[in-house]
Order: sequence, then structure tokens, then C-alpha cells
Amino acid sequence: MLKGFKDFILRGNVVDLAVAVVIGAAFTAIVTAFTGSIIQPLLNAITPPDVPALGIQLQADKPSTLINFSEVIAAAINFLIVAGIVYFVFVLPIQTIKNRRKRGEEPGPAEPTDIELLAEIRDLLKTQANSTSNGRHQA
Repeated sequence: MLKGFKDFILRGNVVDLAVAVVIGAAFTAIVTAFTGSIIQPLLNAITPPDVPALGIQLQADKPSTLINFSEVIAAAINFLIVAGIVYFVFVLPIQTIKNRRKRGEEPGPAEPTDIELLAEIRDLLKTQANSTSNGRHQA
């Protein structure tokens, strides 16, 4: 059971996925800081001085009733930046590699032949038979 779990964790795509999640979270934090510290203040600068943000104040004496459009616009810009980076850094290169492999320009990983698979099964059966027969002689 633990061997299967170890094989699952050490499989290349699982480790790559974990690295991508960590890098994506760190990159999202950078983009969020950029949009919150630069884009949102620029959007708020176009509002009159007595208005706290680019938005609509529903009740003048209640700050919690501000509908803040600048935060929504900054979040949309944040999303577009992250989506663009993910597309151009990850998706597009992977699609290019897959297309090259389909056209035969770039070889993919070699698949084992039927003979190799049968030889591997034979060797595993021999090993299993030897370990079982050794166990019987000792008992």
C-alpha cells in the first residue's frame, strides 16, 4: 500500500502539478499586489476628491454601502494578466510540442514493444515463483 502511494507521489506529473500550484500562487500574489497598489489607485484618481473610490456610495453616512467598481476592474485586470501568463508560458509551448509530436518532427517517449512486455511479465512470474518456492522450502 505504501509503495503504491510512493509511486503515485513520485510520478512526474504529480510533482510538476504541485510545483505549478506553488508558483501560480506566488505569481498571483505578485499580480494582485500590482493591481491593488498601482492599477486600483490610478482608477480611484479619476474620481472626485470627496469620493473614496471609483464607485457609487448608496448611503452617504455609511461607508460599507460603497459599490467599488475599481476593485472589480482591478480583479478583472488581475485575472487577465494571470490568464495571459499561464497561456503564453505553459499552454502554448505544450500545444506546440504536442503538435510537433503529431507531425512526427519530435519523437515522444518510446513505447515498449509486445516482446519487451512479454519478457517483463515472464521475468516477474519467474521472480514470484522463485520467492514462493523458497518460502515453502524454509517452512
